[in-house]
Amino acid sequence: MTNRYLINFDTQMLSHIFTDVAVVGSGVAGLRAAIQAARHAEVIVVTKDKIDKGSTPWAQGGIAAVLHPDDTFESHIEDTLKSGREISDPKIVKQVVHDGPGLIREMMGWGASFDKEGDDLHYTQEGGHSGPRIIHAHGDSTGFEITRCLADTTYSIDNIRVLENTFCLDLLTHEGNCVGLLVSSIADGIYCIWARQIILATGGCGQMYRETTNPEVVTGDGMAAAYRAGAALQDMEFVQFHPTTLYVAGSTRALISEAVRGEGGILINRAGKPFMSNYHEKGGMAPRDVVSQSIVKEMKLTEDTNVFLDVRHIPKDDFKARFPRIYGMCEQFDVDIAKEPIPVRPAQHYMIGGVKTDGHGRTNVTGLLACGEVTSTGLHGANRLGSNSLLEGLVFGFRSGEAAGKAAVSGQDTPHVFRIRHEVTHPHHSPVDLWDLRHSLKSEMWRSVGIERDERTLKSALQHIDQWSRYALHTEFDSPSGWEVQNMLTVGRTIISSALERTESRGAHFRKDFPEKKDEEWVRHICVVRDREH
Repeated sequence: MTNRYLINFDTQMLSHIFTDVAVVGSGVAGLRAAIQAARHAEVIVVTKDKIDKGSTPWAQGGIAAVLHPDDTFESHIEDTLKSGREISDPKIVKQVVHDGPGLIREMMGWGASFDKEGDDLHYTQEGGHSGPRIIHAHGDSTGFEITRCLADTTYSIDNIRVLENTFCLDLLTHEGNCVGLLVSSIADGIYCIWARQIILATGGCGQMYRETTNPEVVTGDGMAAAYRAGAALQDMEFVQFHPTTLYVAGSTRALISEAVRGEGGILINRAGKPFMSNYHEKGGMAPRDVVSQSIVKEMKLTEDTNVFLDVRHIPKDDFKARFPRIYGMCEQFDVDIAKEPIPVRPAQHYMIGGVKTDGHGRTNVTGLLACGEVTSTGLHGANRLGSNSLLEGLVFGFRSGEAAGKAAVSGQDTPHVFRIRHEVTHPHHSPVDLWDLRHSLKSEMWRSVGIERDERTLKSALQHIDQWSRYALHTEFDSPSGWEVQNMLTVGRTIISSALERTESRGAHFRKDFPEKKDEEWVRHICVVRDREH
């Protein structure tokens, strides 16, 4: 059993600050939520690093939306539902697809600059989409441009305060209601932020895997804090692996955007032969789960550690102009794209599951909302359609911010301060080597809870996590490095238990021992709540 809170504290002994709405996280979802909430109320944004250090700036491919005159809402909805493998929520899909274009145009009015072809936006296609509907910025820097625009807008609003380098340890609850945050900053130590409404926008949990495209800060903190506070986590077995990340010794698992395949890149094996047509009728433009699983099968078949993405037929100057970051990254590791294919293999990319919300970002805990990758809204189902993530963050940032802002000003004059105390149980054990524990967890998750899973490896992983948790979750740490490991252990267990329960293969969840879908049994969700599952 996990402790309710990570550290010993007594709110009566701590400093306090007050706001109407507290937003935790500064990606596309968090910043859009803050901007919208600020139209009604005072807002504080808490982010564990700098405002631009989350996953959003790393997003290369673009944002999917019905903006092309030949595109239709019906087509985008159908593509999203098909990718979701029967468990996307049709109402949520329709809501997001319809809301997206207006919010993108609004963001463009704030100064977001997307690439154009003449006077019109430039569109590209990605796997699972029936046509080109992905808009992008500076070639392959879409997330960076969106972050720049939203951060500039956030800083221009007087009633938003941004607290950088501030780690949210836990959500403070009283009688089942979320009433504030317990945070730690380098400058001010441990203190409380009391708010009428809390919005979680902390992103995913990619650092739980040895191979990931996610930055170092993405450690599942929001999911773990929500779980400890009693929020329901949904669809935790669905972890998306991106098919193509650069596989060169010494490099991070840097993303090679799906848009490269949309622009003509071809997946080949070491013999130089294209192979995706052997696995799916759409070849390299199949949905991400199919392409990732196919690459794993091809690597086993050829006994190789990677496959290759061939762009040699694309003029070098054209590739450099369209994908400047990817070109520079390949050049940095002496991969000449004009003469040799790019070595690639899958890596963890996106967490489909998360905190269960309704269509306005509200959770089952009163006063707590959530948006972005930390959530499970019902949009993605069993497999996220490429470039729907920035879209979801934008739409649910707006919706949760609107709901929280209105709810905050309809309440009492000032947030309440509650006496909350907690004492961590301290077992007797040697000091914890956090680096070793983190490395062991990441390796175990990659090895046993990765693209392919089975009962034996999942149970082995569960035993290891339970063993590590017996001492790590009952230790009081005094820095983010310890709190992150505790959060990773907490979230990891929910992923494994959900993966064990779903005895079928669907979307991003592939069980070698249950390789087929079972619609009669599994067109439903798995929810995990602290101390009980249903």
